Amino acid sequence: MSKIVERTLDLLELFAEEKRPLSLSDIAQLLKIPVSSCHDVLRAMQARGYLYEIAPRVGYYPTLRVHSLSKETVDNDPLLMRTEQLLRSLRDTLEESVLLSKVAGLRAFYLLVFDSSHPLRVRMKVGDSVRSLHGSSAGKALLGSLDKRALVAFLKSAKLAPLTKQTITSGAALRKDIELGRKRGWYLSREESLAAVTSISVAFRWTRSVYIATIAGPSSRLDRKLENTASLLTDICHRLENQSGPPKPP
Repeated sequence: MSKIVERTLDLLELFAEEKRPLSLSDIAQLLKIPVSSCHDVLRAMQARGYLYEIAPRVGYYPTLRVHSLSKETVDNDPLLMRTEQLLRSLRDTLEESVLLSKVAGLRAFYLLVFDSSHPLRVRMKVGDSVRSLHGSSAGKALLGSLDKRALVAFLKSAKLAPLTKQTITSGAALRKDIELGRKRGWYLSREESLAAVTSISVAFRWTRSVYIATIAGPSSRLDRKLENTASLLTDICHRLENQSGPPKPP
């Protein structure tokens, strides 16, 4: 990725993290980039109406143009139009976190995150990558979507590092677990990626791409309703895969 693109994205993310006006020197220091390079990005974004200077020596802040463009884009996202109602409804029914990720090669990143209302819950951010391929249920769903040759190649080269005491670290055991997931139609991680957290994932295809829907929560709650949770998630993913337009909520 070009440096100018990276710095522009870093700048927008910095304002979201800092939540305050930032001067040129603040930005250069926080991003650890030369003042001259930072100045070029600031001037370009200011000229396009994405940033404004609150007052001399007070600092810069994003304008509402960033929000306006983001909202316009999100409101017309064909995937979100298909999935949002169903996944939000699933979150409300189960009262657990529901996530949607998109597979890109051997990576998957979250497109939608609906947090549980419980104080004790699993929290992820849109844009985050799936934590691990061998420990998380979403990672296993990704591996389960690979053809035989690609899966064998992964198992031969991957370092299956332990993330918790329950993480599968044997290639043979992981392959067996993935085959079980394929057979039943859903993948399980019981405290294998995060301690005391259970998650269930189902992969589905749309427009020749693989997406993964995940339900995650404390094992103390999710283990009691595992089969029902898997059944609801599997049903919704089948509907998402087989419907051509925005699906109706249940």
